Amino acid sequence: MTAEQFDPVVQVSLNGAFYCARQVMGGMRERGWGRIISLSSIAHHGNVGQVNYSAAKAGIVGLTKTLSNELVSKNITVNCIAPGIINTDIIKTVPEKQMEAFLQMIPMHRFGEPEEVAGLAAFLASDEAAYISGQCIEINGGWR
Repeated sequence: MTAEQFDPVVQVSLNGAFYCARQVMGGMRERGWGRIISLSSIAHHGNVGQVNYSAAKAGIVGLTKTLSNELVSKNITVNCIAPGIINTDIIKTVPEKQMEAFLQMIPMHRFGEPEEVAGLAAFLASDEAAYISGQCIEINGGWR
């Protein structure tokens, strides 16, 4: 992979998560409360042919854990969600044979729905998740 292929993905995914968190931390500290939720991916474990994407998503996990350590005493939780394959428009571009192979690797034998990811995000943003911080929660139908 060339630097020209690697850099833009890291800039958007990892740097974007950092700059968004940095933008909101000040106000959260002032209020003494906050929730930072980033999106990683199960690709943070490593994906052949996607060193740029996998590295960026793994970086988000590290960013999450470190920011949690720094902010949790201020009543600010920091977590990330790592979706597996979610039924969005982008997966419609994957060849059918590859999609069938993915389905065989998912114990639930289906793809996740955007609403399921949104539900997890809503929970992490709620008061019910006040004791959860520094976690990367995978939502992947049991895929390991």
